[in-house]
Amino acid sequence: MKILIEGEDYSIDDLKFVFDDPKFYNQNGNVGKIISVGYYHSFEKKELVYMLPKVFMIDDGENQTVFDISTDDLYNFEKLETFKHDEKYNWIRKLLVYFYNSLTEYKRRIKDTSIIESSLAFELNTNLGDLEYSYLDLLLSFVNFYKKNKNTILYKHIEYKSNQVKKPKWDKTIRKSLPLISSNNMPIYIEINNKKKVVNTEEELLTYFFSILNHFNKEHQLHLKIDPSYNLIKGEKFEKLQKNGLSKLKRIKYRYFSDTLKRMYVLCELYFSKTDTSSSKKKKEEFISVRNYNIVFEDMVDKLFSDKLDEKKEVDSVSLDELKYNDDGKIIDHIFDYKSLIDTSDIFYIGDSKYYKSGKEAGKLSKYKQFTYAKNVIQFNIDLLNKNDFYKENIRYRDEITEGYNITPNFFIYGYIENVHDFEEHHLIPKKVEPIKSFHFEDRLFDRDTLFVHQYKINFLYVLKSYSSFSDTKILEFRDITKSKFRKQFVAFFNDSTKSSFEIFEKQLSKSEAKELVENNFKLLNGKCFYTNNNRLLVAKHKKDNSISSLIETEKFDSLIL
Repeated sequence: MKILIEGEDYSIDDLKFVFDDPKFYNQNGNVGKIISVGYYHSFEKKELVYMLPKVFMIDDGENQTVFDISTDDLYNFEKLETFKHDEKYNWIRKLLVYFYNSLTEYKRRIKDTSIIESSLAFELNTNLGDLEYSYLDLLLSFVNFYKKNKNTILYKHIEYKSNQVKKPKWDKTIRKSLPLISSNNMPIYIEINNKKKVVNTEEELLTYFFSILNHFNKEHQLHLKIDPSYNLIKGEKFEKLQKNGLSKLKRIKYRYFSDTLKRMYVLCELYFSKTDTSSSKKKKEEFISVRNYNIVFEDMVDKLFSDKLDEKKEVDSVSLDELKYNDDGKIIDHIFDYKSLIDTSDIFYIGDSKYYKSGKEAGKLSKYKQFTYAKNVIQFNIDLLNKNDFYKENIRYRDEITEGYNITPNFFIYGYIENVHDFEEHHLIPKKVEPIKSFHFEDRLFDRDTLFVHQYKINFLYVLKSYSSFSDTKILEFRDITKSKFRKQFVAFFNDSTKSSFEIFEKQLSKSEAKELVENNFKLLNGKCFYTNNNRLLVAKHKKDNSISSLIETEKFDSLIL
C-alpha cells in the first residue's frame, strides 16, 4: 500500500513502481507531480495506491503532512515500524476507508442526482462499472462479513471437526498415525481416520474464504485475529489458487441452505474473478480518481450543510436549484433559507467551500466571486418580487416603504485537520473574528451592495466520514445547530458596534407613519433604514456618520440589540 498526496512531487522511479499509467501525474525531469485525488490498484504490481487531497498537507510546512511525517515517509509508511506493528495506528486505515467511500459516494451522486451540471461529470475518471466491485470493495466486504459472522462460521468449523471423530476406522488410524502416550500409558490419537469418504464442501469453502482473508490480513496489516484451527492456503500455493480458484470454486457450487455460506461463496467468487488469469475480461488496473477535487469537497460540504436539491421547495415552479445555478453560469456551492438577522422573516444564507491546504485562506478572486453570488441571489428575488412571485412567502429582500435591502449572510467554509484521530467532532469554528466586507457606500447598511462574509473552518475528517456514513437524521441535527450558530455569529457582530461600525436603532410605527417619516427624510435615510415585517422602522447609524444623529434623537428611536 502506498499513500501519495495531491500536488506533491515524487521521484519518477517511485511513481513508475506503483502506476502502470502516467495519467495520474505530470512528469518534469526526474520528478512527477500528483495531479489526481483517488484510489488506484494494479493487479500486476499488486499495489494499492491512495492519492489523498492536499488538505492533508500543512500550508507553511516544508514537505510536511498533517500526520507529522514527510511525504516520503508517508509513501513508505508501511515500512515504518510504528505503523507496521502498532495497532493504535489503525486510524490511518480507518481514514483510507472513509476516503475511498467518499469517492464511491460521489460517483453514485453524480449518476443519481442533479447535484452538479452534466458538463462537470467528466471530472470523475474511473474504469469501474456501476455494478462492479473494486479490489478495495472486496477487501472491506471480506473483513465486514468476517466480523459479523465469525461466531457462526467457527461453529460450523467446530461441528465439522467434531463429526470427523464419529465412526472411526481404528485399524487405519493405528496404521497411519502415531499416538501421544498419556501419564498412565494410554494412547491418544490426534488424527482419526473415519469411514466417511465424502469431502465436506462446507469446509473447503471455509478454507478458500479464510485463505483469502489471511492474504488480505498479511498484505495490508489489518490485525485481524483468525482462529488457528482453520486450514489456510499460503505462499506459492495461494498464488496458484488465485490463478485457478474460480474453476475450483465452481466445482463445489451447491445449493447452500445457509445464508451465511451463500454469501461467503459469492465473496470468494468475486475475489477469484478478479485474480483468475484465465479470464479474458480481467483488468490490469482499476481506479476511481478526480482531477478537480474541489468539486468533490463542495459536494461533501453541500450534503452536510444544504437542503437536498431533489427535495424542491416549489412555489409557482420556483425551486432552490434555480438559485444555485445562476443565469450568468456561476454555481453557488451552498444555499439555504433561515431566520433573518433583523426580523421574523427568512433570508438566504449563501456559502462557498474553500479547498486549500490546511491553514491557507481565500484570495481576492474568491472574495469577489462570493459577493457576485450574493448579488445574483438578491437580483433573482427582486425579479420575482417585480413579477408578484416569490420562492417562499416569508422571504423578504427589499422593503417597499424604505427601498432598503435585508442583510444577506454569506460564509466561507474551509476544511482543516488538527487531530488525525478525530472523525467524530465537527469543530466548526470561526477562522477570523471579523467578516470580509464589501460596500459601495460605507455608511449604508441596508444597501444592496453592502455585504459581509464570515469565514469558518471545519474538521475535514468529520466531513469525510459524514459524506458516506451519516444518516439523514444526524445530518439534520447538524444543520439545525449550524444554522443557529451562523445566525448568532452575525447577530453578535452587528450588536458590537466596535466591530461592525454600526449602531442600530428601532421605533414601532404603522406603515403609514413609517412611510411619511422616510419620505420626508429620504435623502438622509436612503440605504440606512429598513421597515420590518413586525412594524418596526430600523435605522443603522455608522460611526462616521453624524448626519442622522439629530433625527434619531428627535424621533425618539431606541437602541436595538438584535
